Amino acid sequence: MKFQLAINLERVDDSRDMQDVARHTLEMVQLADHAGFEVVWAAEHHALEMTIAPNPFQLLTWWANHTENIRLGCGVANASYWHPINIAGEAAMVDLICGGRLEMGLGSGAYQREFDRMKPGLLQSDSWQYMQEMLPLLPALWKGDVEHDGKFWQFPKATSCPKPLQAEVPMWVAARSPITFDYAVKNNCNILSWPLTKGFEEAELYRSQLDDAIAANGGKFDGRFSMMRHTSVYANKTDRQATMDAVRTTLSQFGNLMMKNGDVVNGFPDRVPLESLEGNTFVDPKALEENLMFGSPEVVIEKLKRYESIGVDAFLYYASMGLGMEQQKRSMQLFIDEVMPAFA
Repeated sequence: MKFQLAINLERVDDSRDMQDVARHTLEMVQLADHAGFEVVWAAEHHALEMTIAPNPFQLLTWWANHTENIRLGCGVANASYWHPINIAGEAAMVDLICGGRLEMGLGSGAYQREFDRMKPGLLQSDSWQYMQEMLPLLPALWKGDVEHDGKFWQFPKATSCPKPLQAEVPMWVAARSPITFDYAVKNNCNILSWPLTKGFEEAELYRSQLDDAIAANGGKFDGRFSMMRHTSVYANKTDRQATMDAVRTTLSQFGNLMMKNGDVVNGFPDRVPLESLEGNTFVDPKALEENLMFGSPEVVIEKLKRYESIGVDAFLYYASMGLGMEQQKRSMQLFIDEVMPAFA
């Protein structure tokens, strides 16, 4: 099993200085680089302080200049917000700057609130169609001239300038539904999956959907199967409690965005009052500690081996959940020192 990192510039409120947030994020990326993490992923989100990532390619260019070996993942760009020629060129430029370390991910977005502002009139539930049209276009544009007459984009002959340094840029698809697993397998893409806060049975469901897609497409799949989980490794009760408080607060904001049941003021989503969420498995402490990659190093190793047993060959350590910066680093260091050696 390989290890990857997902981290955002994040603020749960305006008490955190943005320069401190930027410094901390870069330090976490460098920590992962020095420890031998395989990939670090930058997301794309807009007008939200909890995920400050208006352009993943800017983040990757920044990280490229401060790292040596770790690969740089766009995880993921929302296809509907981009033009194929534009995104092909942006991605290729990153690959050129970073010396051929780019991993390119496409997805369909998460929050209807974003679509209402970035792509008015498009329902999030329909955005997968943009991803499916764009996916084969990127490798084609990186190879040479392409003329396209599709449903969402039409353009005369054009190519990506520059071209990527890599002859073949690894492609990733964010997948949770059967149709997306099927399309990823058909296009020989790697899989990024995220069971949110659901239990291990959700990971098993994704594995089943992947197996079904492989069987339906001739039984061959050379791609990777990566699984993301919020992660916090702790060795004392204080850090455990801080983890539970942080993730429950962040999830109350996330729930607001997913269900559109609150306002977003100056980039900060309203929090659903925690007292109203007691007993809800979405934020129930017992369920969260069991389902997420939380616990002592020994507990986390045991959990990771379950994922490894169903064919997850890359675990994506999701560091961003509103946790204090110093505790994020303590967790990461414990993971590096006491968890990773069990999978060497």
